[in-house]
Amino acid sequence: MIDPRLAGKVALITGANQGIGAATAVALAAEGVAVFLTYKRLAPLNDPATPPAYDQARGSDAGEVLRRIREAGGTAEAAEADLADPRTPKVLFDQVEKAFGPVEILVNNASGWLSDTFSPAGRDAIGRPLRPVDAETHERQFAVDVRAPALLISEFARRHVERGATWGRIVGLTSGGPDGFPTEVSYGAAKAAQENYTMSAAHELGAYGITANMVYPPVTDTGWVNAEVEKLVAQSGVLREVAQPEDVAEVITFLASHQGRKVTAQTIRMF
Repeated sequence: MIDPRLAGKVALITGANQGIGAATAVALAAEGVAVFLTYKRLAPLNDPATPPAYDQARGSDAGEVLRRIREAGGTAEAAEADLADPRTPKVLFDQVEKAFGPVEILVNNASGWLSDTFSPAGRDAIGRPLRPVDAETHERQFAVDVRAPALLISEFARRHVERGATWGRIVGLTSGGPDGFPTEVSYGAAKAAQENYTMSAAHELGAYGITANMVYPPVTDTGWVNAEVEKLVAQSGVLREVAQPEDVAEVITFLASHQGRKVTAQTIRMF
């Protein structure tokens, strides 16, 4: 175990039916954390540039993740939730408290990801279709990647302070950066906004024993990586290899642990 003091803590993890969210749920549960998973089943992309397994994972519920956790002796529950609905954060916290007690670890992992662009290009460098930036792409991306994490952090903080708690962890996932994210324009902008909310939370909530950080994963195979992506990664970057969801989950688990108690207001970039 990373930290025996994690045993008995309660975590809310969004977007946890597959990929990094699922791996994080498994990793935290292995430390004795009671994990509550949220997910939203998505329609298939049905695009030749996307492996069919990715469509299958995006359209699945959290049943397989729950099975893995429970068979290993862990504690977990799950609920499908639409994070684009501003009423959802309060409902989720109520559900977690009913199942396990107050949320002590919040992992903002879910994303409304899509590829949009200001350019006239029809496809990106790995062959995925592109859409022009418009009101629809902005709303979908910002509702899930910006407003939902902000409201979840706000609900987390309010309940934490009201019950007089002194220990809490907030971890978000980011990508892109201040220089923009070509061909994933709204995604990059939304993640930048989520970073800003999380850094503000770190500074404002530190007095209440809460740390807040962002994790910036490398290219991670959550099912979408194809041969072209592997080729591009092998020719660039530092480590030149595609990461696995479990690699990212280890960093998130560290930030949630006692060992990560002095790490806050940071964006941890992985390579």
